[in-house]
Amino acid sequence: PGIQLWGYTFDNPPAGPSSPTEGGPAPGSPGAGSPGLPGDQGAQNQAAAAAPAAPPAIRKTPLIRKASMLVQFLLEKHSSGEPLMRAALLKIIGRKYREHFPEIFRLTSQRMELVFGLEVREVDARGQSYVLVSKLTQPGEGTPGGGGKGLPKSGLLMALLGVIFMKGNRASEEEVWEFLNVLGVQEGKRHLVFGEPRKLITRDLVRQGYLEYRPVPASDPLRHEFLWGPKARAETSKMQVLQVLAKINDTVPSSYPQLYEEALLDEEERVGARPQARGAATKGARSRRRV
Repeated sequence: PGIQLWGYTFDNPPAGPSSPTEGGPAPGSPGAGSPGLPGDQGAQNQAAAAAPAAPPAIRKTPLIRKASMLVQFLLEKHSSGEPLMRAALLKIIGRKYREHFPEIFRLTSQRMELVFGLEVREVDARGQSYVLVSKLTQPGEGTPGGGGKGLPKSGLLMALLGVIFMKGNRASEEEVWEFLNVLGVQEGKRHLVFGEPRKLITRDLVRQGYLEYRPVPASDPLRHEFLWGPKARAETSKMQVLQVLAKINDTVPSSYPQLYEEALLDEEERVGARPQARGAATKGARSRRRV
C-alpha cells in the first residue's frame, strides 16, 4: 500500500538504494566528467535507465486539506500573539466536517509538532482555547546553521530527509515539491515561516551541507534531484529519520521492513567507522610525536 506521511500515500521505496548516500558526484553531474563526449553514449543510456521515474500519485483527503488550513491559521495566530480559540478552529473547518474535528485536530497538532516544533496545548479543561508551546530546549536548535531566530526549521529538514530516504536515497525535484505542497509550502510563494521556499531548499540548506541538489543524469529537458548532504549524514541517521516517520504514523520503525533493514545496515556501518576513525587519529598523533 505504500508509506503514509501526513495522510498522503507514497509508493513503496525501490528494492534497494538507488544511489550512494556518501555524496559522490552522480554520472553526468558537475565533477563527474563530460557526459557528451563521443563514445560515451552507452553510459548515458545506462544513466537514463537509472534516472528516477515520474513522481508517484499522492492521495489527498478533505481531512488533510482542513488540517492544512488549520496549520496556516495557527501559524498566523502564533506570529501575531492572538489567542487560539476552539470556536475559531471549528469555523475554519466548517459545519460539514465538525464531527471530524478530533481527527483533523490530531493531524494538525502532529504537523505543528513534527514540522515546526510547536505543541498545541489546551489552556483549560474544557478545551475551548489553546496555546502553542515550543518543544525545543536549546537556543538555535531548530534552525540549521544556528541563529535561533524565528520558528524552527529542523522539522521540515527531517521530513525532507525522510522523503529522500523513502525514494531510495534520491528524490526528484518534482517529488520534493509535491511533498512540500502537502505541508502548504509552495514554489514561488513566500511562506510565513520558511520564507522563499526555493531559496531555502536549493541554496540555504545546500550551502549549509544538509542537502545536495544536482542534475539528473542524462535528463532532457534538464531535471534535478535531492540527496542527503554531508552535514545531514554527520548529524543524523537513517534510523533517526525512520523513527520520525514511524512516529508520524503511530507505529514503530520495524513496521517498514525494507527501510528498517537499510537503517540497521547504516547503523552498523556508522559503528564500524568510529573505531577506524579513532585508530587513524591515534596513528596520526603517534606520527606527530615521533616527528
